[in-house]
Amino acid sequence: MEKKWKCRTLLRPPQWAAIFSIFVFFQLLPLSESLNLLEYGEALSKSLLYFEAQRSGHLPYNQRATWRHHSGLTDGLEQGVDLVGGYYDAGDNVKFGLPMAFTVTMLSWSVIQYGEEIAAAGEYRHALEAIKWGTDYFIKAHSQPHVLWVQVGDGDTDHYCWQRPEDMTTSRRGYKVDEDHPGSDVAGETAAAMAAASIVFRKTNPHYSHLLLDHAQQLFEFGDKFRGKYDSSIGVAKEYYPSVSGYMDELLWGALWLYKATDKVDYLNYAMEKAHSFGGITWAMKEFSWDVKYTGVQIIAAMLPMKEKHEQHNEVLQQYRSKAEYYICACLNKNNITNVHRTPGGLLYIRQWNNMQYVSSATFLLMVYSDHLQATNQMLNCHGVLVGPDELATFAKSQVDYILGSNPMAISYLVGHGSRYPQRVHHRGASMESYRNNKGFIGCTQGYDNWYGRQRSNPNVLVGALVGGPDSQDQFRDDRGNYMQTEACTYNTAPLVGVFAKLHALEQTSSYIFDPPLVSSS
Repeated sequence: MEKKWKCRTLLRPPQWAAIFSIFVFFQLLPLSESLNLLEYGEALSKSLLYFEAQRSGHLPYNQRATWRHHSGLTDGLEQGVDLVGGYYDAGDNVKFGLPMAFTVTMLSWSVIQYGEEIAAAGEYRHALEAIKWGTDYFIKAHSQPHVLWVQVGDGDTDHYCWQRPEDMTTSRRGYKVDEDHPGSDVAGETAAAMAAASIVFRKTNPHYSHLLLDHAQQLFEFGDKFRGKYDSSIGVAKEYYPSVSGYMDELLWGALWLYKATDKVDYLNYAMEKAHSFGGITWAMKEFSWDVKYTGVQIIAAMLPMKEKHEQHNEVLQQYRSKAEYYICACLNKNNITNVHRTPGGLLYIRQWNNMQYVSSATFLLMVYSDHLQATNQMLNCHGVLVGPDELATFAKSQVDYILGSNPMAISYLVGHGSRYPQRVHHRGASMESYRNNKGFIGCTQGYDNWYGRQRSNPNVLVGALVGGPDSQDQFRDDRGNYMQTEACTYNTAPLVGVFAKLHALEQTSSYIFDPPLVSSS
């Protein structure tokens, strides 16, 4: 990433209420949109394909992004540790541990929440492969109980070069956190990723699930015992992925994911007892990202049942819920004072640089909380105004539809989806002739001279990538050098995997009920 502060046929009478709810959900949209349903299933498939394009390491025989080839095969060699694998975060060739771990956490949460819908769409195996590519790497990176390798490559030297990952000649030095150089934020997020992934693999691969859980518990203990911000220990991370929110949100986040994975009350108690001192019930947020986890913590805590084994924590859980619903109401523009800004076209807008990351994460949380309200027969109270789950889901859908082309620019910001999408994505590998077609070496400056400044479309389509998106006025300039808008990141796409699956399932049910297939009379 460039430098930044980076579907049934026979219906029983009781089912009509559910059908009517689905009908309302889709009819709240303009008629033209409800009749021209966007292909969420296709978007789901493409979003998972994107992660294959971001792979580092020795690519498997079933690699579908065939323009990519093996890369980073000596990662960690200099330090005597195997760090081959994992993901490049964006359009560069550095492996940044904090955003990579958040990407895996969100992919895992998507499968936990919407696994049935992903499976119904035929994409379950690909979703698990995307997660495992990350967790396999984390197992390697967690080389000792109190050692976690959190970065490979140097952003500064990497950004001086425009090279395919298959050709890179820049530094592949590994950077770690340990007892003397703590990184509680990256340790907490990696623990969350492995704990969430352990839930995903619990039935399909129990041995692997147990292995992930062991690593997650060790990492959490390490991060909690030796506290500190990772970017204070690893200076080269500060200019690209600084831990602005600190590490307390990641420790709360990690504790709640470990509670969900283990059902051990100690982890729940941790998140409850430190709720105030760590900011879990004091910070009211308007964003959720690879850096700021407070809203995710608050949403998960708010969805814990306030009875039985959680009864002693009801007061704290209620405070968590209050902060979670502040965020939801802000997204819905229903807070009394402070709301999330929107563009004239209706897109949530947090900041200029890579705004789509905040849109995709908000969309996921809105859909998840809508499901929670629906399942528990509850309403959301936004300063005295009651809001039902359908309104949350409808707004989440509006954000997805904007992303897929229902916007003032009439462009899909999901690359490769629809008839019009960004052609000049800021991405080294996609912007140059593929290694499959040309195995000749492309040097550091040669990439800039011959490829970076070309006005032509990228020779390789980075299918499924969600680019940074439009500005505050819905304007978008498709230029490779405009990396604030044209660069895509793994954590942009990851939250949309589950949402695409959910909307695809709703779309299939709705279109079958109201537009049944023609049946031959013969």
